[in-house]
Amino acid sequence: MVTIKARARLRAVDLYSGVGGWSLGLRLAGIDVVASYERWDLANETNFKNNRHQAQTVDIRRLSLDDLPSNIDIVVGSPPCTEFSFSNRGGNGNIADGLEDIRKFLTIVQHLKPRFWAMENVPRVAKILESELHPGGLLAEFRHLGLVPHIVNMEDFGVPQRRRRCVAGNFDFTLLTEYAKKAPKRTLGEVVRALTESRIRDPLYGLYLDKRELSDHVEESPLNEEEVRINRAGKMLHPVYNTMSFPDSLSRSVRTITATCTRVSRESIVIESPRQPGSYRRLTVRERACLQGFPVTFQFYGKSYGEKLRMVGNAVPPAFAYYVAQALQKRPPDDVKPLTEYSDTLKSPVPLANDASPERPGSRYTRNRTFRFAIPSLRLMSGVRFELANNVSDGDALWEVAFYFGTSKSIKSLSLDGSLYDWIFEKIPVELRQEISPDIASLTDFVNRADVANMQRIWSHSGVGLTRPFMLLDLLDECGARLTKILSRQEVLAQTLVGLVIWNQYGEDALGLPGLSKLARNAPQILAGLLVGARANDGLRAHADRMVRLRKEAAAG
Repeated sequence: MVTIKARARLRAVDLYSGVGGWSLGLRLAGIDVVASYERWDLANETNFKNNRHQAQTVDIRRLSLDDLPSNIDIVVGSPPCTEFSFSNRGGNGNIADGLEDIRKFLTIVQHLKPRFWAMENVPRVAKILESELHPGGLLAEFRHLGLVPHIVNMEDFGVPQRRRRCVAGNFDFTLLTEYAKKAPKRTLGEVVRALTESRIRDPLYGLYLDKRELSDHVEESPLNEEEVRINRAGKMLHPVYNTMSFPDSLSRSVRTITATCTRVSRESIVIESPRQPGSYRRLTVRERACLQGFPVTFQFYGKSYGEKLRMVGNAVPPAFAYYVAQALQKRPPDDVKPLTEYSDTLKSPVPLANDASPERPGSRYTRNRTFRFAIPSLRLMSGVRFELANNVSDGDALWEVAFYFGTSKSIKSLSLDGSLYDWIFEKIPVELRQEISPDIASLTDFVNRADVANMQRIWSHSGVGLTRPFMLLDLLDECGARLTKILSRQEVLAQTLVGLVIWNQYGEDALGLPGLSKLARNAPQILAGLLVGARANDGLRAHADRMVRLRKEAAAG
């Protein structure tokens, strides 16, 4: 393998540098980062204090090419990914606007003419780059730069995180993959346990630190009962997306660390608290930073907890950047030192960053707080499900059970009301009616007696009431499970009735509906859901009508 001729340390610039993940990785690999450029001043302060190089606060779109340093060997950077991310408006971000930053990055590469360059972004960018580099594309003028996008998993390079990213550049990607063969595999549990010791050994870099000197390791209060319920449902019983584990497993690498998440968002990583077995909490800033490949001595100079989470979540893992830097220098795999060889160079900057107070459990929500949870026993995965949801306007909620089927590109539903229940019930043999009647009667009695008028107040934490929404959801779940078991002995009947219900509501269009085979395979479960949902909705609608009538009477005098 041919290597670069030995000479003075290579000079690099870091664009859209954030807190300096790229810069730290390059520095450890022996490359001088002579300047970095970032719009966010607090991220620049963090980069400057930790990496000790010129960090300029600037809108890179407006950066003059004449203001860039000369004799640059390497250009790296991570243009903002917001417009490309599927987490932004379901993937419907402004692609053209996002490409403006990639254009600027490539314009700078073209101007500086470095030997090598590398750019990191979300996986979706790989296909966008391939498309826009073709003649007539928005990036066609940069085809000569040798831009080749690849998808990598940071887990393969010693980062304890399953973080998939697009890495594009003109370096030897095959050489980079060779490094992965020697990189250690690390887990979430290794990081969590390492930070509980009185004398901490960095789980990635091997350096030691007295726990009293550890910053940003302030634990949040454990999730309360409602938050645990929402987390478990969002991860294991999501109405649309597939299952995640709850709590997150300590025996493997962690899911992607994000820049934003709440105590109840699906993306949040939740572990069982080592200090309080049986309780659950989110990760601390320091745990996230270690999982993102930062050493325990790296300081984050955000003013709030949210700013620190954003700093960590948006960063390029320096442990990964280190290996890219080696590939940029064409260093043979046997000559690449493990990160533990650099522990002596990773001193904490002075002053240490102040800890920020973690987010507290939400005690108040908007009056229109949304409730939408799949009924566990009536959830068939891939978006096919019965769910309990509220439709809220000005604090008033209409609670109802809904059924959805089809595909992500063609979502269909069936109307569930009292007339549907009566129609199905009449078609069922007398013996079967007698079997399901006790469960239906219990459900009917609960809904009729429920304090539905105050369920939204309870859910939005704005008042008191006798019936929590999860109480109703649990009963729907139990009833659905029992009816499914009973109806499973009548599969042909269930298939016939489900087919007739669909035909009655869609007519001849039913023949072209998506996902019918799945409904047929699970007909007893679907029929159980139709009965449960229609019966519950009949009672819930009666409560809503009663409230409307009472308001009219009150207004009339």
